[in-house]
Amino acid sequence: MHSGNSEDALFYLFLAAALGSLIGNFKWRGNSLGVAAVLFVGLAIGAARPEVRIPDVIKLLGLAIFVYSIGLSSGPAFFKSFKSRGATNIILAVTVLSLLSAMIGGLAFAFGFDASGAAGLLAGITTNTPALAGLLDAIQAQQGAEHDAMSNSAVVGYSISYPMGVLGLMIAVALMRRLLRVDFAAEAKALGREFPSGQPIINQTVAITLPEMIGPTLRTLKHEHDFQVIFGRLRRHGNDSLCHWETIFHKNDLVVITGEADEVARTCALLGHEVKTDLADDHSVFAIRRIFVSNPRVAGKTIASLNLAEQYPVVLTRIRHGDVDTLVRPDTVLELGDRIRVLAGEEDMKKLTQLFGDSYEQLSHIDLLSFGLGMGLGILLGSVEMTLPGGILFSLGFAGGPLVAGLVLSFIRRSGPILWTLPYSANLTMRQLGLILMLAAIGINSGSTFLSTMMGPVGPLMFLSGAIVAIFGSILILWVGYKLLRIPYILLIGMISHHPANLDFANDQAGNKIPTYGYALVYPLLLIGKIVFVQMLWQLLKGVL
Repeated sequence: MHSGNSEDALFYLFLAAALGSLIGNFKWRGNSLGVAAVLFVGLAIGAARPEVRIPDVIKLLGLAIFVYSIGLSSGPAFFKSFKSRGATNIILAVTVLSLLSAMIGGLAFAFGFDASGAAGLLAGITTNTPALAGLLDAIQAQQGAEHDAMSNSAVVGYSISYPMGVLGLMIAVALMRRLLRVDFAAEAKALGREFPSGQPIINQTVAITLPEMIGPTLRTLKHEHDFQVIFGRLRRHGNDSLCHWETIFHKNDLVVITGEADEVARTCALLGHEVKTDLADDHSVFAIRRIFVSNPRVAGKTIASLNLAEQYPVVLTRIRHGDVDTLVRPDTVLELGDRIRVLAGEEDMKKLTQLFGDSYEQLSHIDLLSFGLGMGLGILLGSVEMTLPGGILFSLGFAGGPLVAGLVLSFIRRSGPILWTLPYSANLTMRQLGLILMLAAIGINSGSTFLSTMMGPVGPLMFLSGAIVAIFGSILILWVGYKLLRIPYILLIGMISHHPANLDFANDQAGNKIPTYGYALVYPLLLIGKIVFVQMLWQLLKGVL
């Protein structure tokens, strides 16, 4: 091959993507690098072939697609979290980033790291590729002839500290759980009403036998006893019907309830007793079906706003978003790609299928009008320069602009006929594509500098600094969050999970999925914060180092 032309660049770009994806799938003790392995394969290719250069536009395109897709999927949860935990979330995010930045700044002075290398260390400790890309974007915007050297130094710092950013947090989480004597089961029970634990959702047929359950309407019973289950079909004297708010139970009625195992057991004890007959398996009168939400006209609407119970005898039991099943509630918002479980008569089922769409092919389509407009707005937003205290010029860039645009647009959901959100599967595909392009380009362009740094005296010092900050910084953050901010540990370990491997480890430690909800509460906030803090650290250190 004749290196240096665009064909060679594309060949090595996709070679890094392919080999990185292969290596990232290997697991060690249940953990894997995932798509981050693409970066390390890219570094290896760049070290072996230093003459290969990936055009910067590929890196920027990948970055913009990646962060915009994240914003589109995180907006509703991000803004919703501020209603109940907004102040605490902001304090935690600022605390995390301030502590890590201060520690890295101190080590940079002690060991003589340059400003871009230290900022790269912060991005690596937090395993935040958009923050690194935002830093590289800011470096390229500065006047001077040392762009390449500064960019390479930032990538080297990121690459050296990245592994310890993952491993160090795991060590801290396990250690502090012992020192703080955390009872995950008690915390999960206390948070059960606010966050589903991720337990399997089951069906159970119960016989109504307790006198106090006979007479009041189901609406009254749910209000008095706070039932966290769905009431489905009802059999009375051999005749089947569906429960609704005005249903009144009679003695010996058989009712199917759906919910998490613990809540199902509690409800059964209040209603009567479990029976072996499973009415959920009887499809002679009512059919049950999973239906894809693919109709843009219902996407973004709540279940209550559809008024289905007033039009059909129907019960919606559970909804699956991605791989997670949750019970359907009146305030449940439908998103493209969700799969909703419907219990209804066969004729009504056909009408409901048309209402929700149930087209897998349609879910694979991307509305290029909304996607292009959103990306364009994000890039324009990222180009706006702001002056921070101290005269520091700052812009959101290609990392922050599309992210903020995605967050806001997904919260708005639609503007007239334009639906801003993407189907779940399409969003994941775009996110993965953008991330792979970005990681491969960054790795290949910095591989030669990475190798020379690791062979010199600075590399081991950077690795040591990464280990110190990752472990002791995480320990301090966990103590502050648990003791001072009073955040339940089971939520806290999800909130500070920088990497999917950390989140998997947190879920494994907790024995449920509650850490995932903590992760979702602050992920967009921390993502924006990391982009800002990494650039602020670089700007501050640039003038003193």
